[in-house]
Amino acid sequence: MEGHDTLALLPTGGGKSVCFQVPAMALEGVCLVISPLMALMYDQVQNLNKRGITAHAITSAMKLREIDRILDNCVYGEVKFLYVSPERLKNEMFIERFKKMKISMIAVDESHCISQWGYDFRPDYLKIAEIREFKPAAPVLALTASATPAVVSDIQHKLAFKKELVIGTSFSRENLSYNVSEQEDKEGKLLEICRKMPGCGIVYCGTRLRTKEVTELLVRNKISATTYNAGMSTADRDLSFRRWMKNEARIMCATNAFGMGIDKPDVRLVIHSDVPQTPEAYFQEAGRAGRDGQKAYAVLLYNKADILKLQKQLEQKFPSREFVRKVYAAICNELQLAPGSGKDIAYSFQVTPFCKKFELNYSQTLYAIKLLALAGYLTLDEAAFLPSRIYFSINRQDLYSFQVANASMDAFIKVLLRMYGGLFEQYVSIREDDIARNAKLTLQQTREKLVLLKKNGILDYEPQNDDPKLTLLTGRMHEGSITLTPEVYEQRKKSETERLHAMERYLEKRRCRSIQLLEYFGEKDVAACGTCDVCRENNKHGLRPQEYELMNKAVMDIALTRAITIEDLPKVLPQFSREHLIEYTRWKLDTGELILDDSLCISIPGMENE
Repeated sequence: MEGHDTLALLPTGGGKSVCFQVPAMALEGVCLVISPLMALMYDQVQNLNKRGITAHAITSAMKLREIDRILDNCVYGEVKFLYVSPERLKNEMFIERFKKMKISMIAVDESHCISQWGYDFRPDYLKIAEIREFKPAAPVLALTASATPAVVSDIQHKLAFKKELVIGTSFSRENLSYNVSEQEDKEGKLLEICRKMPGCGIVYCGTRLRTKEVTELLVRNKISATTYNAGMSTADRDLSFRRWMKNEARIMCATNAFGMGIDKPDVRLVIHSDVPQTPEAYFQEAGRAGRDGQKAYAVLLYNKADILKLQKQLEQKFPSREFVRKVYAAICNELQLAPGSGKDIAYSFQVTPFCKKFELNYSQTLYAIKLLALAGYLTLDEAAFLPSRIYFSINRQDLYSFQVANASMDAFIKVLLRMYGGLFEQYVSIREDDIARNAKLTLQQTREKLVLLKKNGILDYEPQNDDPKLTLLTGRMHEGSITLTPEVYEQRKKSETERLHAMERYLEKRRCRSIQLLEYFGEKDVAACGTCDVCRENNKHGLRPQEYELMNKAVMDIALTRAITIEDLPKVLPQFSREHLIEYTRWKLDTGELILDDSLCISIPGMENE
C-alpha cells in the first residue's frame, strides 16, 4: 500500500487473496490479478461480485466483443478487479487498453511460475515485467506458498522489483502432523487410516483411473467417498465438490487438479496414495489439511515401486526433440492449418482421440505438448471450462415488446431478470439447473428456451464448455523450425532430477519431517515438530526433540569422519549428558541407523568399510 514491490510468502491456507483484495479496495483504480488457474479466477470473481464488488475475468474462450466490453469497463467504468491469465499479457488489444487503465496494483498469484527454478515454470509470466513499463508507478505484489531461496530471488529479479522486499511467515504448520509410511499393501493401510481418523479428508492419487479405483475401494468398505479429476464433466465435478463440501461424502479422492483455492477449513486428513513428484507439490497438497488451526494429519504412503515409477515418469517428461516436433506437426494437421495460420485462435482439443488417430503414446505426447508450451509455441488449458453465460443483445424496450408478443416466453424471461442482474450490460454466468428450479422446468426445457431466445436474437447464450483449449501462439511453423532451448529442456531436466532426489530423501531419511520440508524452503534453525512419525518414534528414547536433533547431528558427523566407541563419545561431546548420549546411541543401534564394526566402533550402515 506504500507503493513498494513486495513478495509475500504464505503457507497454503494463509490468506493470499486477502493480501491484494483488501488493499485494492482502499486504493483508486483497477487491481490487475494475474493467475494461471481459470477455475480459481472464476471462483474469486463470483465471490467478489456477490459482495457488490465489480470484478471480471478474461479468458481465451471468450468472444472478442465480450472481452472488448470488459476492457472498456476497466478503462471507463467502476471495475475494481480484472483477472487475466499470463498469456493475455502479450495480446495487442489488451496492451492498448491496459495503457489507458488506472492501475492500483498488479497482483501475481502463484508467482513461483515465473522462475526457471520453480517447479511449475510458465514462460508467459515473463511478460509481466514488460507490461510494467506502461505503468511504472503501479507496485507489484507477488504471492506464493512454495518457493525455495533460489526461487524467491528469481521471482524478484524476473518481476523487475525496484528493491528487494520479502514479507512472510514461517511455512511451519504446528497443528499439522506429517507422516510417511512404507507399505506393500497401501490399500489396506489406506482403509485402516480412514477408519481410524475421524472427520473429512482428501486422498490424492497419481492418475484419474486411480481416483476411481480408490473411491470404489472406500465405498465397498462403507466409507463415504467421491471422485474429482480433470477427466470428469464440469457438472460431475461440481456435484462431487458440493457433496464433499456439505460432508455428504467424507473422503474426496482426487488428482492434483483438486485443491487450489478450496476454502474448506475442517479437513482433518490428507493422504497421498501415490508419491508426488516434487516437495513443493507435496507441501501444498498436504497443507490443505487443518486450515482451521485444529489438529490434522498428512500421511504419505509409498513403497519401492513408487520410487521406480517416479524415475520412469521423469524420463517420460522429456521426450526427444524429434518426437516433440512430430507432435507439433500432428497438431497442426489435426487442426487443418495452413503455414502461417492459426495464431491466437483457441481450438477445442482432446488429447486422447488425437493420440489414437496419430498413433502416439499418450504420456509422451502430453509432455511434448507441455514442452511446446514452455517453449512459447502454444498453450493447452486443460481446465478451460467457462460456466454458461447469457447477455441480452437487445434493449429493455425491445425486450418488453418481445414479451408482449410471445406470452409463452414471458414468465421465463422474468425468471432470468429476477435471478441475474446486469444482463443488459455484460455477460453474466448462470446455472441452468438453478433457472430450471425457479422456472419449474426440466433442465432440458430450460436449455431449449435459452437456445430459442438466442435464435430469435433476444440474448446471446454461451453454454458451458468443458473441452480443453489449445491455442497456437504463432502461426503454423515448419516443424523443423521448432527449437527447445537449454532453459526449457536440459536445465529443467536437471532441476526436476534434483527435486526427485529431494523427494526420495524425504521418504527415506529418518529425520523430523517438518524440519526436512522447512529446510528445503530455506528456513534455518528449525525446531523438531515433536508430532510427525519420526519425532513420535524418537520420543520413545525420552529425549526432548530439540536435544535429539542436536545430538543426532553431532553423533552422525563424528560417525562420518572417524572411528569412535560408545564409551569415548561423551569425551568428544561434553556438551551432552553422558547418560543421554549412551541412551541415544543404543537407540540408534536398535533401529539399525547405526551399527558396530569389528572393532566395536560405531558407524553408519553401508559406510563401515569406507
